[in-house]
Amino acid sequence: MEINENAALVVIDVQKGFEQEFWGRRDNPDAERNIAALIDVWQETGRPVVFVRHDSRQPGSPLEPGTVGNDFKDFVEERRGKGAGPEVLVTKSVNSAFYGEPDLDAWLRGVARGGAAEGHRGQIVIVGIQTNMCNETTARMGGNLGYDVLYPLDAMHTFDLAGPFGWTQTAEELTRATAVSLHGGRFARVVTTEDVLKGAASAV
Repeated sequence: MEINENAALVVIDVQKGFEQEFWGRRDNPDAERNIAALIDVWQETGRPVVFVRHDSRQPGSPLEPGTVGNDFKDFVEERRGKGAGPEVLVTKSVNSAFYGEPDLDAWLRGVARGGAAEGHRGQIVIVGIQTNMCNETTARMGGNLGYDVLYPLDAMHTFDLAGPFGWTQTAEELTRATAVSLHGGRFARVVTTEDVLKGAASAV
């Protein structure tokens, strides 16, 4: 797998509020370890890193600004500002990181080196929380905007969820559905953390 020298790592909503029992059962206990490994490699190689934080507008939300739940998890916070490359904090109150402040699309285009082919904005790697929510929404929009979106499925997690008509889906089922929709629909390439780490190392 080829990872561009200016590929951006987009770390979405890795916040303490997602550790609360409010969300229920989660999948992929290795998500945090894989996210940390990707951040480390991106920072060591000087590639751009985007830290995204969800500032919920719902009173009492586990992600409400001004509460501990709004803070990044410690392993993310201790890495912020430690990289050799460009870095930005994007805050949002909706699912897509492209609808936050500052404008993510504009920032990504500003840090791109060498330019991309016409109609193609470059490469982004999406990790974080939740697989089928903010991560998936950001990936779909990134694909629509013309980015080459990589989606390392083992560097994210989600939770069991209840839907309409009494239907429920486990976190694993939701993760699989997201992977099939994104990859099969060509919004993103669903890959593994190992794939991305190998590609990033070989490009240096």
